[in-house]
Amino acid sequence: MKILFVCMGNICRSPTVEGVFRAKLEEHPELAHVEVDSCGTHAYHVNEPPDPRSVEAAARRGIDLSLLRARAVSDSDFEVFDLILAMDQDNLDILIRMSDSVHHDKVRLFLNDAEMPDPYYGGASGFELALDLAEQGSISLIKSIS
Repeated sequence: MKILFVCMGNICRSPTVEGVFRAKLEEHPELAHVEVDSCGTHAYHVNEPPDPRSVEAAARRGIDLSLLRARAVSDSDFEVFDLILAMDQDNLDILIRMSDSVHHDKVRLFLNDAEMPDPYYGGASGFELALDLAEQGSISLIKSIS
């Protein structure tokens, strides 16, 4: 199984979720076959590391995001990934518009019926909230794929 996490620029929310989800997967050896990646719907930050505030907040919880690099979603992602999980409705709408209708059933919100707020323009508490939501969503996703 291959899962892709998507936000706008791939420097805050989606790499945070990727890092948290990878850490949660380590607690579930029966899910060793699950592969994850993250990307952005916009190519603003291609090849850049995650926002330093995301990296620092995750590191305080023992999660290393430092090796991740931003990339933009590609047409092939819709073929390769089994689940494509957007952080908010705007990015979900973009993914739906970008993809062929045969792939729409695999594109949905990461937090089911809720959006993950973008911490980029806020303070440190937004990055902590992103981590909290990433942990909650990751636990829920692991339960659903187990």
